[in-house]
Amino acid sequence: MPSPSPDRRALLAAGVTVLLWASAFVSIRSAGHHYDPGALALGRLLAGSAVLGTILLIRREGLPPRAAWPGIIGSGILWFGVYMVALNWGEREVDAGTAAMVVNVGPIVIALLGGWLLKEGLPPRLLTGMAVAFVGAVVVGFSMSGGGTGSVLGVLLCLLAAFTFGMGVVLQKPALQCASAFQVTTFGCFVGAIACLPFSGQLLSQVADAPASATLNMIYLGVFPTALAFTTWAYALARTTAGKMGATTYVVPTMVVLMSWAVLDEVPGWLTLTGGALCLAGVAITRSRRRTPAPAAVVPALVETAD
Repeated sequence: MPSPSPDRRALLAAGVTVLLWASAFVSIRSAGHHYDPGALALGRLLAGSAVLGTILLIRREGLPPRAAWPGIIGSGILWFGVYMVALNWGEREVDAGTAAMVVNVGPIVIALLGGWLLKEGLPPRLLTGMAVAFVGAVVVGFSMSGGGTGSVLGVLLCLLAAFTFGMGVVLQKPALQCASAFQVTTFGCFVGAIACLPFSGQLLSQVADAPASATLNMIYLGVFPTALAFTTWAYALARTTAGKMGATTYVVPTMVVLMSWAVLDEVPGWLTLTGGALCLAGVAITRSRRRTPAPAAVVPALVETAD
């Protein structure tokens, strides 16, 4: 069997990321009842750092090149650190539907910053697909929120999470030109954990009182949606544009709905399903390629010969 093309491998990696990030919303809501936002972020990053650090020692990859460090440090502080704290806090202030709507500003930030700073441009298909997917995300979020009930603080925190997500991705992209996806993810996770160390007192005091289920959710967040999903994200990001990768995250609300349907037996309504279909259609548009017309067949000229 021939090995899959690089683009197909990137799509598979992006699919793994989307699936695990969707599951993170459920785990954050569960663990957030027993851990403060900063403590939950630190515990998640420590668990992820433990897994990634162990693999790093086994693989003996060493330190990334010096040119990759600005992007690693920037994305580590903004995306691994600030984003996780803001999202954890935001999900305590607003319902899941409102959070899904606001956080999905992130891919738009990625497309705009990627087009400006990374010179990726803004292809019409990308803009069209993102517009369709964003409308779908709003529909899904509105249907899940029952009209949108949440505090102003919660909305602002989710906006902060969206912007730091977008800026983190754009900072990470150049680092992937100098270092491997695994190195960028591992040391970005280390930087995020260091940035969250001020919450270590909260984590130590709350881990003693939290139920085992909440702590297991925190460890799950570190091992799978962080260590694994951020690595597969970086692998895919290194092989496509930041704008297209950002657009794939519009599938996350749809996956959350399907998981709630399968695991929690929460049957989605027609409005939710319609929004999910729009999200999928929008992402498909961003990933589609412009068809080039097939070259016209060359008809051999008839040469008349004299008798």
